[in-house]
Amino acid sequence: MLASTAHHGTAVGIARKIAIAVGLALSQAAVAAPPDSPDPTLAPWFESLKQPGTGAPCCSIADCRTVEFRQDRDGYEVLIDGRWKMSIAFWLRVPPNRIIDRIDNPTNRGVVCFTPEAGILCFVRPGES
Repeated sequence: MLASTAHHGTAVGIARKIAIAVGLALSQAAVAAPPDSPDPTLAPWFESLKQPGTGAPCCSIADCRTVEFRQDRDGYEVLIDGRWKMSIAFWLRVPPNRIIDRIDNPTNRGVVCFTPEAGILCFVRPGES
C-alpha cells in the first residue's frame, strides 16, 4: 500500500509540473507583441523565413524585430532588449547555422527572430543596396 501511495504522489507531482510548464508556455505566447511599427505588407516576407538546415519556420512576425547588430571576424552579434520582454539588454552571438543568406530584406536593417525559450531562431542581414 505504501508503494502505491508513493507512486500516486509522484504522479501528482509530475502532473503539477507539466501543468505549470504548459501554463508558462501559453502565457509567453500571449505576451508576444508585434514588432515596432509593424507594416502588414511585410508579414508575407517574415512568414517566408525558414530556419537554415531544417526548413522550419523562423517565427511569426511577433518574434522578429529589426535589430542593432555588429559584425566582427567571428560573425555577428545582435542586441536583445526590452522589446522581447527582457529586463536587461545584452549582446548575443548569432550561431552561424541561424544566418539566412537572403538579399531581399525589405526592412533594410538586420532582422533577428528570437524567443527567450529557444534563443536566436534566424538572423537576416540588411538587404544589399
